[in-house]
Amino acid sequence: MPLLQVDDLKKHFSATSTGQRLLGLPQRQRPVVRAVDGVSFEVQPGETMGLVGESGCGKTTLGRLIMGLIKPTSGRIIFEGEDISAPSREKTSYLRRSIQIIFQDPFSSLDPRQSVERIVREPLDIHRIGTKEERRHRVAALMDQVALPQRHAQAYPHELSGGMRQRVGIATALALGPKLIVADEPTSALDASVQAEILNLLSDLQRDTGVALVFISHNLDAVRFLSRRIAVMYLGKMVEIGTVAQVYEQPEHPYTRALLADIPVPDPAAQHETIELVGEIPSPINVPSGCPFHPRCWMAREECKTTAPPLYEYGGGHRAACHVTAAEHGGVNEAHQQWKELAHGNR
Repeated sequence: MPLLQVDDLKKHFSATSTGQRLLGLPQRQRPVVRAVDGVSFEVQPGETMGLVGESGCGKTTLGRLIMGLIKPTSGRIIFEGEDISAPSREKTSYLRRSIQIIFQDPFSSLDPRQSVERIVREPLDIHRIGTKEERRHRVAALMDQVALPQRHAQAYPHELSGGMRQRVGIATALALGPKLIVADEPTSALDASVQAEILNLLSDLQRDTGVALVFISHNLDAVRFLSRRIAVMYLGKMVEIGTVAQVYEQPEHPYTRALLADIPVPDPAAQHETIELVGEIPSPINVPSGCPFHPRCWMAREECKTTAPPLYEYGGGHRAACHVTAAEHGGVNEAHQQWKELAHGNR
């Protein structure tokens, strides 16, 4: 059974919450920001799922929905077989222990008035785990686990480097022995050499503890290193999902191909295909009809402008939402045929 299932999840915000001045408009007429717009995927126990896409595609909003920090507009979040979209107070307490988050900025996410020891111990205090002495030993063990020297136990966040602060955040996330951690771009605020250290640390911790990870990042190399499966998002929608080998070696969606073509190649003599995307990402308030990527897509056809593609199945769990590449693989597959019949039936 999957540890986490996200089923047709949506999160729409009123445009007024983005700072736009829309005085006098009735609620039903206010523009809507479609931050997450019908996303579905699964995470198995102990698995690392990478979530990639450009800034503003909805990755962080999706992570906060999984954490329960914001409530979905519709759809379901199922954890250990139970819908947690609107949990009871008792269930919320359990989820706070079972699902943790590592934030992007290790400085702003730590209390500047608390020492490292107190920060890491705080989850244990809140949930009343063990005696005072047992908590002290647990904090010391967690610091060792994330390679954070014990001499920093009484230090404050401003006295630590960025990498050390992120290790504090990771230790805090591990304190309650969670089953799932949402890592929201945990290396993007760090120097390149420190990024590598944190990625290696996360890989080792995932292997040693068996915790599942949802790893959110725009760094495709980092996602490839850490993840077993990858989901690609664009304008709030999932456009491709599959294993690392499937997505990186045989990408089926043009957007995925463009992202991969943008990865620098270390060998200057190597042949490297570049794909230049035309235009800017459309506003999530005014999402294009049909395939949301079609205004920037060099492969787009007339069908792409009018009909939203489903996630076509390419075998082995590899799926991509593109009419053109589906046609390249032999035309309409069984899933597409069922979708067309349903679409025509609803007209």
